[in-house]
Amino acid sequence: MRRLAVFAAVAAAGLGIAALAPPYTVQLAVLGLISALLAMSLNLLMGYTGLTSFGHAAYFGVAAYASAVMTLRGHAGFWAAAAVGIATAAVVGALFGLLATRSRGVYFLLITMALGQVTWGLAYRWVSVTGGDNGLPGVARPPFALGWPLADARGYFLFTLLVVGAAYLVLARMVESPFGYALRGIRESESRMRTLGYPVWGYKYAAFVVSAAFAGVAGVLYVFYNGFVSPIDLHVSVSAQALLMVILGGAGTVGGPVLGAGVLVLLQNLLSTFTRRWMGVLGVIYIVVVLFAPDGIAGLLRTRRARADFRDRS
Repeated sequence: MRRLAVFAAVAAAGLGIAALAPPYTVQLAVLGLISALLAMSLNLLMGYTGLTSFGHAAYFGVAAYASAVMTLRGHAGFWAAAAVGIATAAVVGALFGLLATRSRGVYFLLITMALGQVTWGLAYRWVSVTGGDNGLPGVARPPFALGWPLADARGYFLFTLLVVGAAYLVLARMVESPFGYALRGIRESESRMRTLGYPVWGYKYAAFVVSAAFAGVAGVLYVFYNGFVSPIDLHVSVSAQALLMVILGGAGTVGGPVLGAGVLVLLQNLLSTFTRRWMGVLGVIYIVVVLFAPDGIAGLLRTRRARADFRDRS
């Protein structure tokens, strides 16, 4: 009932934003939803499998580039370009996963960061395909997709809300399945899971590929909304932002990264209007959260709710 109430509130808020919010607010909401999806994809690795990736922007950017190339040079439709983008992200994730999942801890983080920087360098140097530093501009949104209006920002916001909501449900179902509990077991103790007969590497590899595919969905949504993709979208700073969203919202919870993405996008745009040193202020906020809410916003809310329930039962 609580989950249904949350979904009803989100749906009502989404309809309210689409109908009444000014254009700038709608733009922030779209970017926040896309960021939330990217953070949720990373959380499958970081929060549930215990693998902290620092190269998640690679799959986000590769999907955006693949969709842009299919649209601009292949003259493909929206759904075909989106399918190619997501498939490309999954394939890149499958290739990178063969290398990265053989390691763990700080070595896994460094390998994923190095692989991410390889994709960034490739996008920067492969001018004939990616446009180099100039990127690929002019990616137009189709007027309609299956009867859904996408050309208008408000229509695209509702479409993005629907896609992100569906991804949330899929990921929530996944982490509550036997597969998700196996990932939790690997996070807690790989040796114990291996002793119990679980193919640990296979689970880690599957989580890596699935995570890359969901990051690819976020990349597709981004390029068709932004109409432009450049090497900066594959930069390590994008991966760092996704990592901070997960930490801020709460790793190991499906809804935590959504909260973290919303807070981060809101703070970035709010603080930047008041000071040029907004990144420093944001850093202080992160430190405060880590010190006083190490489990993130979702963990803090869960702890307070548990205390309130305990007082009510007492």
